[in-house]
Amino acid sequence: MSIAILKEGVPAPPISAKDQDGKSVNLEEYRGRKVVLYFYPKDDTPGCTKEACAFRDNFPKFNTVGVDVLGVSVDDERKHKKFAEKYDLPFRLVADTEKSIVEAYGVWGMKKFMGREYMGTSRVTYLIDEQGVIEHVWPKVSPEKHAEELLAYLQQKT
Repeated sequence: MSIAILKEGVPAPPISAKDQDGKSVNLEEYRGRKVVLYFYPKDDTPGCTKEACAFRDNFPKFNTVGVDVLGVSVDDERKHKKFAEKYDLPFRLVADTEKSIVEAYGVWGMKKFMGREYMGTSRVTYLIDEQGVIEHVWPKVSPEKHAEELLAYLQQKT
C-alpha cells in the first residue's frame, strides 16, 4: 500500500479517537476554527520530538491566529501522555491505534529506511479550514522548521 495523500479542497475525513488524557477527539468540535492536523511516525523519537517541540514553542502564535494544533500517530494514549508530559506539549495528541485516521488521510503506507521496507506513518500536515475542508497540505515536512513554515503561511493568508 502506497501513500495517497488527500488533496486541497476536499472535506477532511472525520476523526473519532482519544487524546493523551483519554478524552474523545472529534474534528466536528473544531468547526468554526482552523486546525493544523499533523501526522508523525512515533512519540519520543528525534525527528518527532523536534517537530512537537517546535509546535510547542510556537503554540502561543498559533493561538493568536486562531488555529488549533492536533498531532496524530498510531501510538497509544499512554505513550502520548508520557511524550506530552516529558516535553510539556500544550496541544492534544491523538491516539490512532486502529490506524483508521492515518489510512483515511492517506499517510499510512510503505516506507523505506536504511534499505528496509516497512509500513508506517508519513510526516504530513493538513490545514483544515473553519468549514472542515482541507485548505492546504504539506506532504514533506522538515521537523525543525515546519511550525514556522505553517505560521508564515497562516500570516500571509490574514
